[in-house]
Amino acid sequence: MADPIRIANCSGFFGDRLSAAREMVEGGPIDVLTGDWLAELTMLILARTRMKHPNRGFARTFVTQMEHVMGSCLDKGIKVVSNAGGLDPDGCADAVAEVASQLGLHPKIAYVRGDDLLPRMNELIAADQLIHFETGEPIKDASAFLTANAYLGCWGIVEALNEGADIVITGRTTDAAIVCGPAAWHHGWNRTDWNALAGAVVAGHVIECGTQATGGNYSFFTEVPGMARVGFPWAEIAEDGSTVIGKHGGSGGEVSIGTVTSQLLYEIGGPEYFGPDVTARFDTIRLEAVGKDQVRMFGIQGEPPPTTLKVCINRHGGFRQDMNVCLTGLDIEAKAKLVEQAFWAACPYSPEDFATVETQIVRTDKLDPRSNEEATAFFKISLKDPDEKKVGRAVSNAMIELALASIPGFTSVGGGPGGGRPFGVYEPARVPAEIVPQQVVVLGSEPSEVSSIIPHPEVNVTPTPGPTAAAPGGPTRRVPLGTIYGARSGDKGGNANLGVFARSDAAWAWLDQFLTTEKLKELLPEAAELEVDRYALPAIRSLNFVLHGLLQEGVAAATRQDPQAKSLGEWLRARLTDLPEALLP
Repeated sequence: MADPIRIANCSGFFGDRLSAAREMVEGGPIDVLTGDWLAELTMLILARTRMKHPNRGFARTFVTQMEHVMGSCLDKGIKVVSNAGGLDPDGCADAVAEVASQLGLHPKIAYVRGDDLLPRMNELIAADQLIHFETGEPIKDASAFLTANAYLGCWGIVEALNEGADIVITGRTTDAAIVCGPAAWHHGWNRTDWNALAGAVVAGHVIECGTQATGGNYSFFTEVPGMARVGFPWAEIAEDGSTVIGKHGGSGGEVSIGTVTSQLLYEIGGPEYFGPDVTARFDTIRLEAVGKDQVRMFGIQGEPPPTTLKVCINRHGGFRQDMNVCLTGLDIEAKAKLVEQAFWAACPYSPEDFATVETQIVRTDKLDPRSNEEATAFFKISLKDPDEKKVGRAVSNAMIELALASIPGFTSVGGGPGGGRPFGVYEPARVPAEIVPQQVVVLGSEPSEVSSIIPHPEVNVTPTPGPTAAAPGGPTRRVPLGTIYGARSGDKGGNANLGVFARSDAAWAWLDQFLTTEKLKELLPEAAELEVDRYALPAIRSLNFVLHGLLQEGVAAATRQDPQAKSLGEWLRARLTDLPEALLP
């Protein structure tokens, strides 16, 4: 039996802490260094970068990190696996090779490609093989597409490691694949080791967002030590797929049942966590604390994955103009009404001339304000249209010219007038896995091909039962829901997910009984008219909700204050609820 493999994370997003790679390589023993740079929005950002600078559609910060740690990784035998290749994994590999040459080092560098479907659009559309993920209808028009990348699995990474690569760079893989790949390579798993693969995928899901597993973005952060400088996590994956999540000693933050549960709920849907390598069943996860800052995940079961791969498509959505005006003191509603009327009177266009017009009053003002800021609310108006000129300078000028001619205390937010700015729209799709093979290229060698086809035998999964405690009754007290319960939320394209978790069996019993879909809509009026799915995960004392359409056409197009739904869970926790006194501290 092989020893467990310790896989460390050094990046949770494009822009994460630059020193994290060095911290993880030098802070304690690890076998593999991984980092996740990609999200739907990141692919759009990289596409725009590539338009200006061809062959630069990758995360340059990863190359900088390699300059920091490449020598140490080679000395210690640490493999590096990252999806920082983005839209140009070959360009990223060349950039890393250039750094190696400058340092006088000679790593074996490989990259995995095949995810970029943009050159194949005409072929896929003609064959009705590109299907919209939500509607199930074939996509017919790719003229506005900026990116189209299939989410690849782990087996290209496994092949690259089998070929002796020290550094493996991928394009758009799933976030978990960069962890699952090294684990499958190390333990020699085959493609039907469902439970082991599922365990590694769940481990990858927990550490892929870096410090979100060690106290970052954690509801109960006030209980966590060292939050000023939180350490990054590692996952020690055993041959059966069971995993210990931990962090290096001396680093800030913590690894606890709470922090791991919170991250398990991030950007998920139902109990079936679909991926290209395995469907991991989140309703089978079991957790136990096994030491200081160490939590073991075990009992995780897996099923065959879908026969299709998910595709991340970003297309040009048009242009937008977002304007904000302060509404201060008394008569907030009347002031907002006048600003809107005066704006349209000054604007060279009418509301019907734009593709979309959205207005909102954000009530941040307080009664008897003690500061100018406490006296202020905001009127927000967002205009979108395919015509850049229509949302350009003339429109923003129309708002600015109201400064002395409308409400008392007029102040605009965001500087002076300006032109419209482009925005992208995210569309999820799927393609047959059989037509998207992975290509593995070791620099200096010929490419090898790895199939994305996975066997699909029948597999029976038994969900893990949850606690049997009864929901407490008795007297209640009206307090914020977050007094007892934690939450984690995020974006899923145009949808948002909101996970809520309890930290005791009795609290879970009450939560499961109380927080219905109807109650959630009551607590979050913004969701009242939306389709909302509710999923229970009793074994980890959690509920997950998917709010369809909350983020409109995706992060880059959303006009709500929090376009990524990162704070949605904290909003829910702030709502007052009649909680049983038996649960309160």
